[in-house]
Amino acid sequence: MNAAPAFRSFRRLGAALLLAGLGFAPAVQAAYPEKPIQVIISFPPAGATDVLARAVGQKLSAELNQSVVVQNRPGAGGAIGLVAAARAPADGYTLYLAAVTNVQIARAIYKDWKADLETDFVPIAGVGAVPHALVVPTSLGIDNVAGLVSYVKSSPGKYNFASQGTGTLSHLESELFAAKAGLKMVHIPYKGSVEALPDVANGSSAMMFDSLPSSMPLVSAGKLKYLAVASKTRVSLLPDVPTLAEAGVQGVAADNLFGFVAPKGTPPEAVQTIARALQKVLAQPDLKSALAQQGAELRYTSAEDFRKAIAQEREVWGGVVKEFNVQPQ
Repeated sequence: MNAAPAFRSFRRLGAALLLAGLGFAPAVQAAYPEKPIQVIISFPPAGATDVLARAVGQKLSAELNQSVVVQNRPGAGGAIGLVAAARAPADGYTLYLAAVTNVQIARAIYKDWKADLETDFVPIAGVGAVPHALVVPTSLGIDNVAGLVSYVKSSPGKYNFASQGTGTLSHLESELFAAKAGLKMVHIPYKGSVEALPDVANGSSAMMFDSLPSSMPLVSAGKLKYLAVASKTRVSLLPDVPTLAEAGVQGVAADNLFGFVAPKGTPPEAVQTIARALQKVLAQPDLKSALAQQGAELRYTSAEDFRKAIAQEREVWGGVVKEFNVQPQ
């Protein structure tokens, strides 16, 4: 028997034990996450995306025992935030809360779209929907959709509609509404709801489609009025407010999906850790109740199902953009 290999093995084992005894044990990779996580969103503070990101982020922080910081990167129909997230290091410490419907609409409108939700990111989980509603200034004295249609038709081209920005769901819903109802209106884009809603409230614009979380304060203050919700079914928070279909305008329905993605190449372990944490967070009754009171409907969706939902939104809204020839302004 050759003793040389056995001797070398014992020598290596002895060296390893010596190093361990001296405090030089092999390095162990720290558990993820070991530093703060940033969540980029494409809209300014106080809007639906911001409200959702901060509420979920706070719970996520507690679940992960690590800070979760929301970064607002508004502008260019959502492209600024999307591109910033896509170009961030794929290390698990940058996430993007996607307003999926908005992103896929803008992708269809802008020919030079710089980032793609499906090819530049990996899905983590869907978190639910934040329905939009049609609001008008209370000062108009209009109580229903039929009244609004009659009012706008009386002076074609005279009245404005506001939106969260060119290429957003808020914009396209209004374009669709105007087309389906036979209205001629002027689009006034803003950088998010926080800028647009006060102008709607003071009568600068006759209407706007906006999320419930951002519009509710002005509705509660008596400055805006809900005429209809843009979702496929009525919203539990507003049981007496009809859908657009119920109000007589067919073909304008959007559930406004939201979910988390990470830059392509993010370690699967990090993606799975966030997904597991989100599943726990979204099941918490206090969070579900608090956001329901603001019109958000939380619902956890697995990465694979969320991937399919993202693709479906692209197909549906890409077709709508093409059908109505919606162009950037």
